[in-house]
Amino acid sequence: MKVTVVGAGAVGASCAEYIAMKNFCSEVVLVDIKEGFAEGKAMDLMQTASLNGFDTKITGTTGDYSKTAGSHVAVITSGIPRKPGMTREELIGINAGIVKEVTENLVKHSPEVIIIVVSNPMDTMAYLVHKTSGLPKHKIIGMGGALDSARFKYRLAEALEAPISDVDGMVIAAHSDTGMLPLLSKATRNGVPVTEFLSEDQQKYVIEETKVGGATLTKLLGTSAWYAPGAAVSVMVQAIACDQKKMIPCSLMLEGEYGQNDICLGVPAIIGANGVEQIVNVTLTAEEQLKFSEAANAVREVNGDLKF
Repeated sequence: MKVTVVGAGAVGASCAEYIAMKNFCSEVVLVDIKEGFAEGKAMDLMQTASLNGFDTKITGTTGDYSKTAGSHVAVITSGIPRKPGMTREELIGINAGIVKEVTENLVKHSPEVIIIVVSNPMDTMAYLVHKTSGLPKHKIIGMGGALDSARFKYRLAEALEAPISDVDGMVIAAHSDTGMLPLLSKATRNGVPVTEFLSEDQQKYVIEETKVGGATLTKLLGTSAWYAPGAAVSVMVQAIACDQKKMIPCSLMLEGEYGQNDICLGVPAIIGANGVEQIVNVTLTAEEQLKFSEAANAVREVNGDLKF
């Protein structure tokens, strides 16, 4: 099992580290455009191998995609953050160009690859990969739901004053502050609905803090988070590599599911050796269905700024 991670910044390096430490693949290749950067990150990570007890080989390359040949899974973290004064169209234009070029290079050298998209705006970038890569839809997965669900469970455990292993819950719809849909109606503590433990004010707090989870960290850190995104990716890659058939919320191309077509949105899915094995249709309340539709409309508006 060979895994490529494109973008050796904090998120990409975190992905590589967690994947390597779980010791389920033979090689991780880091790719970056900055001269020597991926090579340096790979060397630094390899020097932790004897300390952390993993045998995964980590290599780095500056833009040489021939080194990624034969990858089973590739993770795209490349792109730039929105800068002051930059319009949304400018951000999407730049990141779409990067993601499209990366995708072309990955597919050229690994035509059977499964791609996990992390780059933002994530739902739109996943949609772009669907439209430009030529890969079947079960081989293209957006990461957002796995991360958002982890943040939801963190806030639930905090409010419940419970160990996080007691808590289960998931977030669907869009990977954005306004489009995220934490499914409080489905969240449980050891099978008991969390609504039996939490007041309405606590429930609202959990939902709102989950939705601004990324923005909260950006404000505290001065940059995007990297540990949780890296861990979320590693869970998805392991589910594919080990054919775990694990149910993970992720951004997928919908063709009628949840009343939507020709759009990538977060929904629960069974993830295994083939990538997306099955999209799971969860019954939503009327309010949840409305919010899901509103999130879809917002993502479509963003998708409209894409130029293939």
